[in-house]
Parts: sequence; C-alpha cells; structure tokens
Amino acid sequence: MYHRLPLKLVACAVAAPTLLYALFVALLTIPYLQNQVIYLHSVTQTGPLDLNVPEQWGFLRNQVTPFHLRTPDGETLHAWHVLPLGLYQQHEARLVQEEPAASARAAPDVSQRLSFQLLRDDPEALLVLHFHGAGGTLGSGWRPPSYRAMSAAAPDKIHVVAIDYRGFGTSTGSPSEEGLLLDAQTLAAWAMNDAGIHPSRIVLFGQSLGTAVCISLAQTLAAAAAMTGEEDKKSPVLFAGIVLVAPFADVATLTATYRVAKTVPLLGPVAQFPGLLTWLNTYIQSKWPTKERLADFVRACQRIPGDGPKYDVTMIHAQDDYDIPWVHSDVLYWYGVNASSPSGMTLEELEREKVASRVELGTVVGLSLLAHRPASSGNRSPSTACMIGSCRILW
Repeated sequence: MYHRLPLKLVACAVAAPTLLYALFVALLTIPYLQNQVIYLHSVTQTGPLDLNVPEQWGFLRNQVTPFHLRTPDGETLHAWHVLPLGLYQQHEARLVQEEPAASARAAPDVSQRLSFQLLRDDPEALLVLHFHGAGGTLGSGWRPPSYRAMSAAAPDKIHVVAIDYRGFGTSTGSPSEEGLLLDAQTLAAWAMNDAGIHPSRIVLFGQSLGTAVCISLAQTLAAAAAMTGEEDKKSPVLFAGIVLVAPFADVATLTATYRVAKTVPLLGPVAQFPGLLTWLNTYIQSKWPTKERLADFVRACQRIPGDGPKYDVTMIHAQDDYDIPWVHSDVLYWYGVNASSPSGMTLEELEREKVASRVELGTVVGLSLLAHRPASSGNRSPSTACMIGSCRILW
C-alpha cells in the first residue's frame, strides 16, 4: 500500500488535466460557449472608459464623432468617425464650438455634424473602413492610435470610420458569421449612400477577425458581376483596396494552433489526431472560410469587363505572430494568386515567383503596430515584400 500511493498520485496528476481539457473541448461544441471563445466579445478591455467620450483616448475635442448605425435586421452598431488631424486643424474653431456628441450618448443624426459634412462634401476625401479583431471594442489596445496613424499619409484627406460589431462594446445583439457580414454591409452602405463616397475612394482595413469580415464583404459585393444576363443584375462594387493584417485561412485551420488568452491551447493537443480534429471542426458554427472567399473574390473580379486593375489586396503579417501563425498569409496568398491565373499555379511555382519578385524593404518603423501586435522580442523586424498581379504579401 505504501508503494502504491505515489503511483496513484502520479496517475491523478496526469488524469486531472486531461479530463479538464476534455471537458473544455466538449463545452466548445455548445454554440454559445463556442461564440464566446471565437469572438471574445464579452472581453471589453476598455475598463471604466466611456466609448461615447473619445477624448479619453487622447483625441481632440470633437475630432471623433460617436454615432449609431441601424442594421437591416434591427441591431444598433456603435461607430466612430475619426477626422484626420490636418483637416481638424483647418476647421478647429468651428469644431470646438459644437456640442460634443457624447452629451447625446452618440450623435442622434450624424449627418448634422460638421465632421460628417467635411467628409461628404470633399470630392477628394478618402475613407478607411476599419474592422477590428476578436475581443475588446473599437477603443481597446492599440486600435485608437492606429486610427491616427492611418491618416498620416494624407493628414487632410484620410478619414477613418470604425465600428463595433453586434455584441461588441455597446452594440446590440450577439455575433455570428452572418451577422458580422451584415454589419459590414451596413457600414459600406452608409459610406457609399449616406456619406456619398465612391468605392474607388474607400479602403477596407481588417485585423485578425476583421480580415475575414473584409474579404466576405468584398466578395459579396463583387459577386454581383457574376449575375450576367439577368435583368435585376447589380453593378459590382470594387473598393480602392483591401488591407489584411494578420489574416487567417479559416477557423478550422486556426483552431489547431490558436491559444485562448495566449495560454490555453484551443485544439492544439487534438491536432495530433487529424481524424479527431476534423470531426470536432464539424461542430464549428462560424467557419469563416477566408481562403475560398478570397479566391472567389479574385475570380469575380477577373470576370468583370475591362482592362484596368480591379482589385488590390495587401497582406501584412509578423513572422513571429504568437496568435495567428504567419503561414496563414502564405496560404491566402497562394489561393489569391492561384485564382488569378486561368491555368492555376502550384505551390512550388508560387515559391519560385515569390523569390524572383521579392524586394527587401529594410527595417520598417512601426511594423509592430501594422503587423497585428508587437513582435515577442520587442524589436522591429526587417520587412520583405513580394507582389504577383494585384496580390501582395508583406512580412
């Protein structure tokens, strides 16, 4: 008995974590809990800060206008319109005299705000539609500083509008793949119809989860070109560009490496058993098949008549990304390039093309910000880019 006790303790020590992990995986098959893990929308990461008072994030008075968008299915989305600093300075005297939108808990009619009018009435205004990643809100982490950075190339022209998807922040509802696509369509419709900005002056910017939303939106709006010969055919909507920061191929592929809160492996241990992993992935509700949608988007653009450029997709990814391995960008790049060629392209051919077209960009200041999150070493990384057709990859 004396000798068996330590063996029992060892057995319990091994069995307990295994059983707990098995319970965790079983719970992930429940749609509600699965959504909590995939979207992390209950994690706000903004503490006591009020999303209707953007000045708490260091913005100037009325540089950011909080407002609401109403989706076709009745949800209310919270949004920020961020004025570029140079434009703000030109109209500062009038802007500071406006009553802050926060006094009304977000502008009841954003079209009456001076910031909106400066966007709508400038025929040269450029607009970035920002789709953030999982977890947090549009005011979490490095997101507010990134809005400022996006305007740096043209401080009097580049506006940014960011939204919290349904279920995030103060937006109503709960997230789903169909719901987030509808949220993106609502924002795009507002930009084109209410603000009057032509798609050729709009760039879609997505980070992590937002990259899947961007591609879904672009593919859906471009796919109208495939409806040839029908009387109710809609004109395809093609944006000026799409920027994908730390994209992923699809949720099923991501589950094999993703860690919740950078600690708990999602399905990493199960990935050692491919059959079991494939079976568990059948329970995934939000699949986000970005690689297939990117290929469909490219093919839809290829079918549109005309010789001019029809799409511009840029992928940015840190090689040492600890959440989404940068190989996901490699996979997406191949799907995009392969779809652009009538005869297709093998992975080996793609690698040769990448080597031939590679351009060393040196050390890029701010790469940590653009590349999803700071490199684990804390140092800036040398950057490399290659381009085939209208698909680019930067790492």
